[in-house]
Amino acid sequence: MRKRTLLTLAVSAVVVGGLGVAGITTASAATLDPALPPGGNFDLSVWQLQLPTGSPGKPDTISPAQLKGPNGYTNPAYFWTDKNDGSMTFWAPEKGVTTPNSNYARSEFREMNKDGSAADWTLAGNHTLSAQLRIPSVTKNVCVGQVHLGSGGSSTKPLLELYYRPNGDIYLGTENSPAGGQTLHKVGNVALGVKWTYVINVTGNTINLTVNGSRTSYAIPSSFNPYRQYFKAGSYNQSSSDSTTNGAKVKFYSLTVKHG
Repeated sequence: MRKRTLLTLAVSAVVVGGLGVAGITTASAATLDPALPPGGNFDLSVWQLQLPTGSPGKPDTISPAQLKGPNGYTNPAYFWTDKNDGSMTFWAPEKGVTTPNSNYARSEFREMNKDGSAADWTLAGNHTLSAQLRIPSVTKNVCVGQVHLGSGGSSTKPLLELYYRPNGDIYLGTENSPAGGQTLHKVGNVALGVKWTYVINVTGNTINLTVNGSRTSYAIPSSFNPYRQYFKAGSYNQSSSDSTTNGAKVKFYSLTVKHG
């Protein structure tokens, strides 16, 4: 096995609402080993994988214990290491098993704690999801990163979703309230198949999003204050049909979570 270098992050200090916040603006991938499963190249000890398989309303899930390490889980159809570039690859078809609250199939991570419990953090503090990725194929629209509502109420909505479309447009969808209603913000354009980076940072009642070094901020409505949150990342396809060949493929070259 050849030696792999550690993930490196370029960090810049930014000021938000008068408070100093560490804002990661770029993320360069480690040297990835194409011979290893995803858990051999990435820290998957804080992720649970949801697959587009299983029984109606009950998709299969893979635990962090199964995912992590050089002998970790891989799936040739939905979650694997690309043998050419070592990227962690997610595939979600238009036809697949979904959760009860969605019409769309996914191959997607859900954030977990190191002890195996489900992540469920407050808006207070400094919470960051960073990724380098590319999307070689997508039918209509794919969500590649989320902050999702956890405990604190009955809503099953996301706080935010980051979308990529076939024409290269990147949109941030921010939820207007826990009851629903999403506002879309165009935040960039990257050609299909080209690498790009995103950093989703939540601190207090502010969302800081950086796409390829360009940063924008959005206020979080106070109606979300009772809720805790968690990150999601992968291929959450945003279209459905009877096709198992149409869908969205998303390839990650780095993926990290940090809480402070």
